[in-house]
Order: sequence, then structure tokens, then C-alpha cells
Amino acid sequence: MNGRDLVRSVKAVGSGGTTRGFLTVRAAWRRRRADATGLPRQGSERARVPGPVLGVEPGPGGGVVRFTRSELRITVTVGGAVFWGWDAVAPEPSYALADRSPEPDPRAVLEPDKDGGWRVVAERVTVVVSRHGAVQVLTPGGVALRRDLPPRWWEPVGGGAGRWMQRSEVAADARFFGLGGRAAGLRLREGTYRLWNTDPGQAFGPGDGPPCLTMPVQMVVADAGTHLVFHDTSWDGTVTLREGEEGAGSGHDRAGSCELRMDGGPLRCWVMVGTPARVLHSWASLTGAAALPPAWALGYQHARWGFGSEQEVRRIVAGYQERDLPLDAVHLDVDHFDAHQVFTVDRDRFPKLPLLADELRRDGIRLVSVVDPAVKAEPGNAVYDSGLGEDAFVRGASGQLVRGVARPGEAVFPDFTDARARAWWGRLYEERLAQGFAGFWHDMNEPTSFTAFGESTLPRSARHSLEGRGGDHREAHNVYALGMARAAYEGLRELAPRERPFLFSRSGWVGLQRYAGTRSGDVATGWPGLRASLSLVMGLGLCGVPYSGPDVGGFDGSPSPELYLRWFQLGAYLPLFRTHAGPRAGRREPWEFGDEVLEHARVVLVERRRLLPYFMTLAHTARRTGAPYVRPLWWGGPEDRALRDCEDAFLLGDGLLVAPVLDRGALRRTVQLPRGRWYDTFTEEAYEGPAQVSVDAPLSRIPVFARAGAVLPVRGADGGLELEAWAPARGGGGGGLVVPDTGDGREEPEAERHVSRWEGDEVVVRRADGAGGLSEPSYPVRVRGLGNTGS
Repeated sequence: MNGRDLVRSVKAVGSGGTTRGFLTVRAAWRRRRADATGLPRQGSERARVPGPVLGVEPGPGGGVVRFTRSELRITVTVGGAVFWGWDAVAPEPSYALADRSPEPDPRAVLEPDKDGGWRVVAERVTVVVSRHGAVQVLTPGGVALRRDLPPRWWEPVGGGAGRWMQRSEVAADARFFGLGGRAAGLRLREGTYRLWNTDPGQAFGPGDGPPCLTMPVQMVVADAGTHLVFHDTSWDGTVTLREGEEGAGSGHDRAGSCELRMDGGPLRCWVMVGTPARVLHSWASLTGAAALPPAWALGYQHARWGFGSEQEVRRIVAGYQERDLPLDAVHLDVDHFDAHQVFTVDRDRFPKLPLLADELRRDGIRLVSVVDPAVKAEPGNAVYDSGLGEDAFVRGASGQLVRGVARPGEAVFPDFTDARARAWWGRLYEERLAQGFAGFWHDMNEPTSFTAFGESTLPRSARHSLEGRGGDHREAHNVYALGMARAAYEGLRELAPRERPFLFSRSGWVGLQRYAGTRSGDVATGWPGLRASLSLVMGLGLCGVPYSGPDVGGFDGSPSPELYLRWFQLGAYLPLFRTHAGPRAGRREPWEFGDEVLEHARVVLVERRRLLPYFMTLAHTARRTGAPYVRPLWWGGPEDRALRDCEDAFLLGDGLLVAPVLDRGALRRTVQLPRGRWYDTFTEEAYEGPAQVSVDAPLSRIPVFARAGAVLPVRGADGGLELEAWAPARGGGGGGLVVPDTGDGREEPEAERHVSRWEGDEVVVRRADGAGGLSEPSYPVRVRGLGNTGS
């Protein structure tokens, strides 16, 4: 870098000031120098493909197929999930798996197939391996869902980590979903998607957002069936998707395709086949049950960068109380720290933080603290000194501490792939609990280290424990935030054994749901950002992270009253309902947008509180079955192509369909309804699906529909639980689950199933007992939709 480039880089840092600018330039120089000496030099490579098959070694659930230049290990597990790994790699070790790899299915055996290939036939899936290494996944009826062509490796001649590429083909009508939190849309269009958790640096929109939370997980939906594929490697890579095209008349179909390129790591993957519900149940069984949030975390939460003092927090809380607006949590950003240093408090501006937290808790409001992983590298800083004593920080290839630049200035970073470092970090939350905080929001944990040019993260040569295996940041980067969440979750379970830990994280990887939910990125303020918010939440749910939500109002700028209200209305039906904005954005309190918006926002907040028992039931359902709270319209009918292409509405559990307003000035909108009868919850008018219907969407509300026969647990006027039943169609029935949980403790109450049906001219609701009998429900019942039940 010459002098002119140095000046340009310093100026580019802008808002951080000259000191921060020189720090980031110096950090960039350090990183380049560390990578130049700590990473293998890129030299000549040797390409490799599997070659022809030589023989097999049968084993439980499958076996090993040997080729001239590789070996393929294939196993069908007792739950129906299929694993295969090239170069005979095993499923473990893996950061994705919740526990040990599932047991192989003893009924599945490796047997000869035609043309010199081999196959494994199981109850839910058939896997065929060709004599040159193509792997095909078929339904039990023999219909192809996916065909992976023989992979290709490029390996350094002198040894070391090689890169690889895997091309796959899917049906011409297939649609791709997943890959973590993607702002471009629920359905992933043709294009290239990077698998590298990235600090966006600024608010992003649908077309340009670097994702904070990527996952090599795809859900593919076609007429023939649904399957999920997960390539279990955390290295940097790209996925290039191309949708297929069906031939018209006598024309030939063009298959859809996926090309996965990884810079290293094992070539191994898992595949699950079945209905969307079955696929995600298998996925949750493999990667772990979702953490159960406390009841208050399903209410409305307000965050601000700019709560500059205890007085300001009290003023904002009083604003909610004086206007009779429900509020369940207040989030404090880094401005409450002492010089932005984590696990500290600015005593001048927050002299009695525990007292403030106690006062708010008595009013039913919890305090949530931001937690960044960067630790100010300054002797005398208690966190820094104790971390040095535990040897908890990331080091370089030559053993020196890796230093970066973060919000507190020059900083070091814990190695969350080391069990000892995780235990140390988990104990630090005792300070946060003593300050009265009830929940924690992990930020800047991709991890982010500011630099004047290049990527804002640690050097790729930085060394990590990786649970004692050893490795560098190329492998550890994507799982860094996952390890941070694990450290906090396990620490909080020890420090507060009677309470459910509440964590949500900006970044993460496969398995994050075991410890935390996620905030859906720094989405830009604007109508495209509103639409992206919904895509992010639904996409994360399909990857196994059910608890998430956007910054209502967008991260930057000042939304118009209409945009703010529409965002607020959408947020009320998402798991994490939180207003938040960045340091240079406008206010996000409802009363800042005028009296009309305030009145409509009050209605939204009251409805969210009324639905809290339903959200709590959905949280338990997600934990027990893997089904997300927010589901695409095709969840129950993936064969319906119109539903597969619908991205502007969603199912909230089994009972509700929500159609947010995503366009400026819209006071009416078209809604695609799945099969069955649906009631407009405002007018109680009935509609028959599948159909497109046009309904009113005034500023006061967004369209919400209830499924005929649904039984929903809601909060009654007296604050107690009651059942809201929507009349089934004549001759039909319905039902719903109730998990009567209103607490924050570790207990997990039993789910109760209620059924609805017509008895004469009356709709009755009964509780389904375990022995198959029916009994009277334990809660009051209110039946709706009786005026539009049809014949």
C-alpha cells in the first residue's frame, strides 16, 4: 500500500474519526502480513475425481463404495435421514449435530444396481450410486428428487486443504429455499450466494445484503416431493442456483441445477425426504431442539441506540405506560457500557442500573443487554486480564494474540471453539445478571474486526482450538457466533438454573436454535427492506431457526408513518417483535409518527398480547417438532405451484394466515389462499380455497385469516387463557394444540389437543384425552365464524 492508498483508506473510515481510521489501516496491514506468513502459499494444484468403482464394503445402514481415487461412505439412519461422505469421512466431529450421529437403520442394506452401480433402499428413500460416483436420491416410488454428479477436488501438490466442487440436478419444476437468512426473497432465484457470515457494515436491502447468518442448507420443493440437503462444512464457499424450465408441448425439460464450491473442509452431506413437516422434524432431531424462550420474550420489545441514561430509559418507558401501550422488554445497546467495553456499566449515566431493572420488572418489563465478543486489549481491563489468565483469546500462527479493531478500540477475541474459553465466557454473564438483565443480544459476532479495506473479520490464518483438533479461521469463522451462543447458554443455565436463558444472535450457523434465536440483520429502511424482513424470517425458519424477527422500521433512516405502521403490523405476527434502529436513524417509538399511527399501533400491541398463549404454544411446537412459527403458504401443500411461488403471505402455525401489506399506498390486496375454508378474522367472512381473493387492507389493519375448525389459545379479557374456535365447515372438523405455559422457568407443560366439530346446530370443542376419549375443555370457549359456515 502506498501513501496515497493509505490516505484514501483512512478517509474511507469516516465516522470513526482519524484515530479509528489509523487503527483500522494498521489492523488491515497486520491481517495481510499474518495471512501471508501463516497460510500455505497458493501453488500448483492437482485435480481429482472419484474414478470408476472398484468394490464395496457393506455396513450398517449402507456401507462404503470404493472408487479408484476416493471412497464414499453412505448411511441411512433409523429416522430416515441419509448421510454420505466422500473420502470416507464420517458424520463426526460436527458443530451442526446436537449429539452423536443417529444410529444406522439395520434394515437398509447396500446392494448391487444396474450398470455396475450400487443402491441402498430404505422405507422413505432410495439412494443410487453410479459406477462413476453420481449419487441419486429417489422417493420410495422411484421418482428422482436429486442427482449429485461425481465431485471434483483441487488439491495443492505440496499437501494441505483442497477445494472442491459438487454439481447437482433437481426437477424442472423445483424451487429452492434456505441458505440461512437471505433478503433477496423466500424463494431463491438464479444467482450465486456466498456462504460466509459477513458484517453488513451498513443497512442492506433485498439485492445487496451480505448475510450475517449463512447456512449450507437448502430445502427443495417440487411436484415429486420435498427434500432438505445440508453440506456439513463451515468453510467459505458459494452456491450457484439455476431454476429449471419445463418444456412446452413436446419440448424437453431443462433440469434445475445447483453448483456448490467450497474452499476446503470435508465433502459430506445429509439429505432428508418427505413432507415439509417431516423433513424439519428430522432436521431438528439431527441438529437439536430449539431453545424455549421465556414467555415475556414473545411480547413486544423496544431497543434504541441512544438510551443515554437511566432518565432516558424511564422517560421512554413512561411514554409507553402513559399511552397505555403494552411493553415487555427494553434493550440497551453499547452506549450503556463504559467506553463500549462489554460487561461494564457507565456509572455516570447509569448509576443505579440494578434498581432500574428491578423497578421495570415490577411493571412486567425486562431489561436486555447487548453483548459483543470483542474485548478491549488494555491491561487493567478486568475482562482482558482474566481472559489472558485463561488463555482464552485467539492467537496467530506464531503464537501472538490476534488483535483487531472493534467498538471499544483495539481488541482481542475469545476462541469460542475452545471448551475452556466458553466456560470462562459463560461465567462473565454473572455481572450482567447482577445488573438486573434478563436477556442478551449478541452482536458484531461474525466476528467483526473493522479494517480500512478487505473483509472486516479476523485474519484467516488466526488459530482456533476447534475442540482440540486445531485449525484456522477459514474453518472457524462461520461457527464463531454459534460457539459464543453456546458459551452464553451453558453459562446462564449454571448461573440461573431456574430460568430459561433468553438469547438472540446476529450471526450463527447450523444448530444455533439449540441456544438462541436471531435478529434478522440490519435491513435498510424502505419498502424493499420491509419485504426483505419477511423473507429473512421465513428462510431462517426453513433452516431450523424458528425464533427470529427484523428491526421494525428498518435499521437506518426515518420511515414514513405509513411504512412504520405496516412494518409494525407485520412484526406483531413474527416471533421476535422488536423495534430497533441504528445510531444515525430516526426514532422508533409509536407516538413519534402521529396520533393516527399511535392508535393503530395500540390495537396491534393489544392483539399481540391477546395472542401470547398461541405464540407460546408455537414455541413449544417448534421445540418438539421442528416446525417454525412462521411457515410458507406451501407448508401443508407443497404440490400447489401457486403456493410455492407466493412470498407475500405466511402461515402462523396451523391456525392463522397473515397477509401483510408490503407496498406503499396499498389499501387493498390480493391473497392466495390454500385449500380449505378460511375466515377473515376482522369481518368473519368465509372464503373457500384454493383461490385468490381480494380483501380490504386499510391503514388500521392487515388481512389475517383463520382456518376453519382451528382452536387457538388466546388471552381472555380477564387475563386468563381461553379458546377461540373457528367454526368448521359443515360435515368437517378441526382442532388445535394448547400448551398452558405462562412462565419463565424450565418447566415444559404437557400439550393439550382440542377438537372442534358440529353437533346438531352447535359447534362444540372437546379436549382429546390420551386414551382416545373426549372431555370438557378446562378453559372458556368462544366460537367465531358461525354466521358464514355455509351448507
